[in-house]
Formats: sequence, structure tokens, C-alpha cells
Amino acid sequence: MKKSLLLAMPMLLLALPGCVRTVASVVTAPVRAGSQVVDWTTTSQDEADRNYGRKMREQEAREGKERKKADKARREQCRKAGNDNCD
Repeated sequence: MKKSLLLAMPMLLLALPGCVRTVASVVTAPVRAGSQVVDWTTTSQDEADRNYGRKMREQEAREGKERKKADKARREQCRKAGNDNCD
């Protein structure tokens, strides 16, 4: 029995590193998955700045269109009232 155990020990030692790597990857997989989910659900400062800038540009464009429309309506009302200087 001792002789077979002595012969099997080197084989077990050769197989052990593969087992340790497999166990380590199985143990760390949930941690990696969790950190990936956190990364997907959170917004970095760079992304937040980019999104804020896009939102502000869209708002300014919308306000510019509304201002042009209001100016045009004001000029039309001025002309209808019979004024010559409506600019």
C-alpha cells in the first residue's frame, strides 16, 4: 500500500496545479461578474460630462429655434400693425 502511495504521489503533484487553477478561476468568477455588472451600471465622470454636454447642446438648439420663431412672430405682428421699422 505504501509503495503504491509513493508511486501515486508524484502523479498527484503533477495534477495538483491544474486543479488549483481551476478552483481559483471558479472562486473568482462571481467576483469578476459582479465587478463587470457594477461597471455596466455605473457612469464614469467622463461619460457623465459627455452626456451633460450633449443635453446642454440640445437644449440650446431647442431654445434657439424657439427664439427665432418668437422673433419671426413678433416681426409679423409688427408689420400687421402697420409699423415700418420692425427689425
